[in-house]
Amino acid sequence: MTKDLSRQGPVLVVDNGASAAQLIARRIREARVYCEIVPNTMPTEQVLAKAPAGIVLSNGPGSVLADNAPRLDPALLRCGVPVLGIGYGCEQMALALGGTVAPNAAGGAGAAVVTVSQNPAGLLAGSPKSQTVWLAGGAVVTQAPAGCEVLATMPGPAGLAVAGFQDVARGLFAVQWQPEDRRSELGQHLIERFLFELAGLSRDWTARSIVADQVAAIRAQVGPDRVLCGLSGGVDSAVSAALVQKAVGDQLTCVFVDHGLLREGEREQVERDFVQVTGARLVVYDASQRFLQALAGVVDPETKRKVIGREFIRAFERAAREAMTDDGAPSARPVRFLVQGTIYPDVVESGAGDGTGVIKSHHNVGGLPDDLQFELVEPLRWLFKDEVREVGTELGLPEAMVWRHPFPGPGLGVRVIGEITAARLAVLRQADAIVRQELTKAGLDRSVWQCPVVLLAEVRSVGVQGDNRTYGHPVVLRPIYSEDAMTADFARLPYDLLEQIVGRITTEVPEVNRVVLDITAKPPATIEWE
Repeated sequence: MTKDLSRQGPVLVVDNGASAAQLIARRIREARVYCEIVPNTMPTEQVLAKAPAGIVLSNGPGSVLADNAPRLDPALLRCGVPVLGIGYGCEQMALALGGTVAPNAAGGAGAAVVTVSQNPAGLLAGSPKSQTVWLAGGAVVTQAPAGCEVLATMPGPAGLAVAGFQDVARGLFAVQWQPEDRRSELGQHLIERFLFELAGLSRDWTARSIVADQVAAIRAQVGPDRVLCGLSGGVDSAVSAALVQKAVGDQLTCVFVDHGLLREGEREQVERDFVQVTGARLVVYDASQRFLQALAGVVDPETKRKVIGREFIRAFERAAREAMTDDGAPSARPVRFLVQGTIYPDVVESGAGDGTGVIKSHHNVGGLPDDLQFELVEPLRWLFKDEVREVGTELGLPEAMVWRHPFPGPGLGVRVIGEITAARLAVLRQADAIVRQELTKAGLDRSVWQCPVVLLAEVRSVGVQGDNRTYGHPVVLRPIYSEDAMTADFARLPYDLLEQIVGRITTEVPEVNRVVLDITAKPPATIEWE
């Protein structure tokens, strides 16, 4: 995916080493402004070479006073580009401009009330006299730099500390709190005031503009060559394929490997809905029996994943060779490109946020044989998950596909705790289908990030069904809220909905006689059980 995605310069979020950078970027994108995350090690000349329309210095995990703390190049603040410092970024700006920073004796991050200066202009124009905000930890600004106006104050180590300052003439703004955090009152308002009133940007980052830009970029990259796409049934691969199909038409061939670990109806949805909407050529390869044979007797979670990954590579190789022929004969036009559904969190988490090389090589269908090497087409490389869904809707993909809950690559293989068998998969599929049906009926598909259903296949639970004593399996429901799966909280489903789900599962799935609810956040737990 090319980076020429905005009709105005991008906003650059300088990552100071905290997950806050991703959240800040999301909030800027939510305001319909294109932004990118860059590392704080990027030299100032490289930052400015991107022609940014604004710069945001993110919060960081440590103290700006630490011996090895990265310092801000003061030249970045003299370049004429509007800059907003947040938390750690605020402290960096204060030091670079000659202000004073001291350790925060009150401790780490948490809720606080800041007092806003009288009749504030600039960043906090129109603000109430006080705001409840979420503070960054580490250190506090005790004296604003010369020539800067104090915007807000808060309790400090010795009297009042500076909670925010600005120099409107130079386009420099800083706050000690984290406006990207939903717990900060008026946080999004502050971000948007910086973007639109102070940096003069416009809302030009829309699903329609993304589609137009990417169709043009794909055509320029691919030219007349053929393209291969491995469909998983997930939203990322489906939207990637739909974009490429719109761009190059029948030059694209999609491959769908059915490994037998899919949820109920997923293969049929891909075969019916995706092809109907896009008109793409689809090769379906059924490898379900091969996977089951390879997984027989395997109970260790890590071994399961390795077996599934190995078998998928082999299955994709066979399917790809079939897709690369014309009626069994070698094609006169070889396949040169492979579509990959990489999204922006993948790029950032890999440490390749600004790189243009191939990232996450293990995602290249698990590592293909030497004679099946491709150049990657990554049309979603700079999009967050919610933006991917918006693009899918713009392309006309079915709602059920666009809003499909995230699903792990190994499929139900990591949701059967114990050995994977056809019978156990059938039980889990049935229970999972009931949960998905009830969530849809309750209108919660979009608010609940996902709801894994886990079969404790090696556990027997005593129960009573009718007049008979039973020894069935328990299943675990794990409904969660999340924005990007990096952190998650359990979803507070209504009790009547839970009662309905439990009643249906224990009635319609005779092998299950107990349903339990997992309410553990991430961290400390991961979303999946294996």
